[in-house]
Amino acid sequence: MNYQDIITLEPGKRSGKPCIRGMRITVYDVLSYLASGMTVAEILADFPYLTHKDILACLSYAADREQKTLTIAA
Repeated sequence: MNYQDIITLEPGKRSGKPCIRGMRITVYDVLSYLASGMTVAEILADFPYLTHKDILACLSYAADREQKTLTIAA
């Protein structure tokens, strides 16, 4: 999944947080919905302008950030 084509960063939009295709819905919003137990189908029903590929891009973006997170040994 090449999330770079879907996830956008704009300084004046949502305080520069990563958004989906320039819209005002953030990666965090989508991840929060998933974490709260919403299914992909429920998210798509509530936000008809989103696509399944948008949801996968959010997950891919989060996985990439997690992979780049620095691990601190105790």
